[in-house]
Amino acid sequence: MSFGKMREPIEIVEIVQVKDTDGFSEYINKVIASVRAYREERSGTRSWANRTAFSTATCLFRFRVIPGVIITPSNIIICRGERYRILSVEDVRSMYIEVLAEKISAVKGG
Repeated sequence: MSFGKMREPIEIVEIVQVKDTDGFSEYINKVIASVRAYREERSGTRSWANRTAFSTATCLFRFRVIPGVIITPSNIIICRGERYRILSVEDVRSMYIEVLAEKISAVKGG
């Protein structure tokens, strides 16, 4: 993977619960890292056919390993204003992190 393919700016976010001055809990996004990544949407290619175990995955992100930062499925990726729930994290040769993620869509309330 070359740097030329890692064009998408993404933020890796951890959702943290904090209490406000009145004692009420609220959730905030704590940015763990802002990096550039390779992004691939789900398609009918052979590589996506091999990922059938993660049938809900809609996007693949691949980026360089970030020293001292551990990426887990409890984190969220924000890319182009859209949020992605991390389904799996894989270390590729201790150089890259490959993440399969599912796009989180907003639900209209009525």
